[in-house]
Amino acid sequence: MLFNSQPFILGFLPVALGGYFLLGRLCGAVWALRWLVSASLFFYGWWNPPFVLLLAGSIIGNYLVGQRIFRLARGGNRAAARGWLIAGVAGDLGVLGWFKYAGFLASNVAAILDLQVQPLHVFLPLAISFFTFQQIMFLVDSFRDERSETGLLPYAAFVAFFPHLIAGPIVRPREILPQLAAPGIAVARSENLSAGLTIFLLGLAKKLVLADMFARFSDVGFGAAAHGASLTFFEAWYAALAYALQIYFDFSGYSDMAIGLARMLNVRFPLNFNSPYQACSISDFWRRWHITLSSFLRDYLYIPLGGNRRGEARRHLNLMLTMLLGGLWHGAAWSFVLWGALHGVFLVLHGAWRRKGLVLPRVMARVVTLLVVVVAWVPFRADGIPAAWAMLRGMGGLNGIALPRMVVDWLPPLALIARPVPVLLYLGAARTLSFPEVSACLLLGWLIVLALPHVHEMSERARNWALTGGFAFTVQALFFAPNVVPFLYFRF
Repeated sequence: MLFNSQPFILGFLPVALGGYFLLGRLCGAVWALRWLVSASLFFYGWWNPPFVLLLAGSIIGNYLVGQRIFRLARGGNRAAARGWLIAGVAGDLGVLGWFKYAGFLASNVAAILDLQVQPLHVFLPLAISFFTFQQIMFLVDSFRDERSETGLLPYAAFVAFFPHLIAGPIVRPREILPQLAAPGIAVARSENLSAGLTIFLLGLAKKLVLADMFARFSDVGFGAAAHGASLTFFEAWYAALAYALQIYFDFSGYSDMAIGLARMLNVRFPLNFNSPYQACSISDFWRRWHITLSSFLRDYLYIPLGGNRRGEARRHLNLMLTMLLGGLWHGAAWSFVLWGALHGVFLVLHGAWRRKGLVLPRVMARVVTLLVVVVAWVPFRADGIPAAWAMLRGMGGLNGIALPRMVVDWLPPLALIARPVPVLLYLGAARTLSFPEVSACLLLGWLIVLALPHVHEMSERARNWALTGGFAFTVQALFFAPNVVPFLYFRF
């Protein structure tokens, strides 16, 4: 079930909220949590009911192992606790590896050995990357004694909690479990309902009005590259810039909707986006983009690998391994590995630049950071390495520069750098007016992300103005769009 669908907004959400607070009022918090777990499992099962058993089994298994680790660690038996931790994490990664990476590994091994084998066709359970990371954190925090004692019901509510179950944010047990165990968790609070609904609707507008609009521009260009077309300079750059806006508005919109839903249920999630395209360096970008994933990779991978404590060469290796695995987490494809490798290289180069005491002017630093981020999005989005290379060739001008003849007629000096053509085939709807229309939309999108504060920095008045301005477009997209477009991070 999608947050941006009519069944969720008009059906599931009112029933889930109503049952939660009604049971909280009549029967207490325990029954409200039971309702919340049941509603979350129904929400997950809407997509594919049999995988509810996988989710439920994962919750019960990890809870039992986590409790065993917790008690052994508190009892001073660290060696036994470490053994259970290794077994638990290995089990989680084994399940994740089978469903997400078995086919990828098998096909690559077969290609290397020149074997003819049938594809495995392993069906990928929705959200397995996210709920696996949640539970690994629970196991590690149990070993580190960084959580309090908890029962199965609050733990099940934490993992299956429908606002973050499908695509995050990746919240930590010590942040959420105490909130779910609070006595007044199921008491309706008007301030939380009002603030949560506003944030949810603003996130919905980001998705329906902005992300889905830019998807129509980026899909044309990347689709053409996947089919071997030679994109010209503006076609390639407009597709890349549109995708950078699409993924930002899509995932930050989802995160805002998740934060808003949790707030309505009296749970506060951490911020997941902090105007990342306004970053002044690549490390600053990763402190702002998908913050909960970045902090997970730092605390549960980079630091355990040694972080920056074992010399410069080891630090670079740890950075590269972290980013490579972060890229692979997004999907079983070499294009995601390449994306992670690019960001690893950017981080290493930035560290070396900073240690030499070199500093760019702030505006130039923002431009360079944004440029490398947009370029790196190309393999992330492209349908394979050849399609990514085709896009990069176009962005480099290797396929020439072209503009609609009408635009060149308006500004004759453009004829010095671009050849006039009737239309740009791989831009928007392939009409003469596509170029100015897409240009105006891109200008608006980049103005929003580069110059305006994010939703959580806005005053209440500014939020209300933004909500009013986008409400009609949101309603139109919700009820009259030809289809419901899934969130990009659902595939990860």
